[in-house]
Amino acid sequence: MSDVLEKTSSDLREIVSFTINGQGFCIDIGHVLEIRGWTPTTRLPHAPEFVTGLMNLRGTVLPVIDLSMRLGLGRAEPNPRHVIIIVKLRDSTVGFLVEAVSDILTVRPEEMKPTPDVASSLTKDFIEGVFARDDQLLRALDLKSIMPADQGAL
Repeated sequence: MSDVLEKTSSDLREIVSFTINGQGFCIDIGHVLEIRGWTPTTRLPHAPEFVTGLMNLRGTVLPVIDLSMRLGLGRAEPNPRHVIIIVKLRDSTVGFLVEAVSDILTVRPEEMKPTPDVASSLTKDFIEGVFARDDQLLRALDLKSIMPADQGAL
């Protein structure tokens, strides 16, 4: 009986849900180091459009990515209600600018539905799948595509 319980609990996945441009997205909580309130960033000359700038996190300088801009949803106009999700991906740490963090949810892998075929190939690259929760759809971001290895250092 305990083997069944262990298998079931290990199959569960925790995700952090958040909004970007009024739409629901999520990432695996295993990548999240912390969630911080918005603080202004320092612009980096010639950085990609989706990089809002650099921030100092307790002595570590890291890039902050405007996820709205990166996903093609337009540039975010940060205000004190915005938050930065600090994530660890491969060997780098990066901040993701989002409107708000909504919840931490526990889901089963089989709850994720594939990205519909009507989506562009770029959308399919960024979106791992979709979770249907209550009356909301949460798009699960594929962080490896959001931050490809060749742009990891920015």
